[in-house]
Amino acid sequence: MRTLKDIRCGQTVSVIKLHGEGAVKRRIMDMGITKGTSVYVRKVAPLGDPVEVTVRGYELSLRKADAEMVEVG
Repeated sequence: MRTLKDIRCGQTVSVIKLHGEGAVKRRIMDMGITKGTSVYVRKVAPLGDPVEVTVRGYELSLRKADAEMVEVG
């Protein structure tokens, strides 16, 4: 299983599934990250936290813990 945390800069992936429960999952979905959405990884900070991505035409920074909940392919 590959997660958004494992993807390197410059790659575009598609969301397969969201893991996590309740409010955390809801917050990720509210940001526009839903099943089938295309996500482009723009930057990864030196220590891997946060990850900057482009989703649905806007830039978004995700914590490493949140990026681990997004399964991609």
